[in-house]
Amino acid sequence: MSARGYRPKGRFGAAVHGAEETIIALLLGLMTLVTFANVVLRYVFNSQIIWGLELTLVLFAWLVLFGIAYGFKVTAHLGVDAILNLVPSRTRRVLGLVAAAVCLGYALLFLKGAWDYWAPFGGFDATSGRWFPTGFADSRDQAWYETEQIPIPFGQAWLEQTFNLGEEYEKLPRFIPYAILPVAAALILLRLVQATVRIVRGEIDCLIVSHEAEDAVEDVAARNREA
Repeated sequence: MSARGYRPKGRFGAAVHGAEETIIALLLGLMTLVTFANVVLRYVFNSQIIWGLELTLVLFAWLVLFGIAYGFKVTAHLGVDAILNLVPSRTRRVLGLVAAAVCLGYALLFLKGAWDYWAPFGGFDATSGRWFPTGFADSRDQAWYETEQIPIPFGQAWLEQTFNLGEEYEKLPRFIPYAILPVAAALILLRLVQATVRIVRGEIDCLIVSHEAEDAVEDVAARNREA
């Protein structure tokens, strides 16, 4: 998914890029593995992994939210470029900056909303202010909320002492799967800032991938030539 010829810069950038692609592959692989195992257990052994469906839903949510940030980084999001193709490159670049500004505003609102939703589940305070954070407001501690079926794989005693006042967790606390919300929101904001900088520098002219079919054909042709 290296759209628009994205190439990481430097060893650190390459390491981060590789780590992001590895995380995406692991999430997709785990979803497939759990679903396949559940199908086999159900139709062959008349059994099932009772927490399999809930875990798959969590992994899918992680994959989507993490993938959104990755898509902005490699300019892989699809969009309509009918108008962009009618204007000169300078105007196209200006329109790209306008779109980036709108996306940045939305990303800031999304980050605030994501934190405010997740914070009570982690025992933290949500921000005050309707649109933009003006401070922190006391929030009802919801760290004792649990998932319905997902067990705790490890660290149960530490989780209970740190987040649940020593009370026992029967299932995985919700703040763990919900943590992807503020993390992904922060990543989306970061990737949008980086994409905006790339537009300013003239490396790209918009946030979307255009002519993805032709690009895919060219990539396949290039790989065949290298083989």
